[in-house]
Formats: sequence, structure tokens, C-alpha cells
Amino acid sequence: MKTLLPLACAATLSTGAAQAADVVSHGSTEAVMASQETFTGAVIYEPLLPANELNGHNTGMVTFPPGARTAWHSHPRGQTLIVTSGHGWIQERDGDRIEIRTGDTVWCPPNVEHWHGATDSSLMSHIALTYFEGDTNVTWGELVSDDEYALTK
Repeated sequence: MKTLLPLACAATLSTGAAQAADVVSHGSTEAVMASQETFTGAVIYEPLLPANELNGHNTGMVTFPPGARTAWHSHPRGQTLIVTSGHGWIQERDGDRIEIRTGDTVWCPPNVEHWHGATDSSLMSHIALTYFEGDTNVTWGELVSDDEYALTK
């Protein structure tokens, strides 16, 4: 798999779109506690790669301890989640809760209100690619209450 990156870079360079690879070294960005206004629990966010004029999305690692979750929210151009460890849940407004596990990839469609986070007994980490429309990549709603979280079981 490591040989694909140089080949992909070489293919880009051979088409005349010469650009240097941008490597952000693991641990070179500061992980932060996510805001308690938009997350429940001690959620950690680590930026991995910022949006730029070509990729159009922020990329970050988000780690949820058991019971931690996002608030209700939506994304104007959608979001991709790649679960890297543990077990979690995702639920659209008025929809069924779906279990997500290590190795799963989730597409959250544009403007669909949802929440995601860890189960009540397992941590869950995912890489999130959140796409921008103008200067906006997320619209936050209210926190998912403990009662709402318990009712989704």
C-alpha cells in the first residue's frame, strides 16, 4: 500500500499539475477537548489536515469515551466518518440508531440532522472528513439529552 502514494504523486506530477505532497506528522497538531456546547462527555479532537483550496474539507480524529456524543447537527455538504477503534452509534433525527464499529465508513448526507458517538460501554474513535460550503462545514443544534441517548437503545 505504501507504494501507491508515490505512484499517485507521480501521476499528478506527470499531468502538469505539479504540487508538493503536504505531510502533517502524527502528533504535530495539538489535541483539544471538544466544546461542551456541542459535545457531551470528555471528547478529544485532534486536527489532522485543514481544508485548503483543493481538498475542501477538514480532517480530524475524534475520540469519544463511553457515553460521549455529539449534539444534533448537520453538514451543508455532508461528512465522511471512518471508525478507527471501538464501537459507536449514529442516528438521524427520527431514525433508528445504527451501530458502527472499527473499520466501518459512514457517509452522512448533506443537511441531514444526526448525532454520533460512543456506545454506553465502549469508546469510539473516528476520522471525520467534514466538507465546506463557503465558510460553513457544520450547523449545530441542541445537545442529545441523557434521556434521548437512553431511549435510542
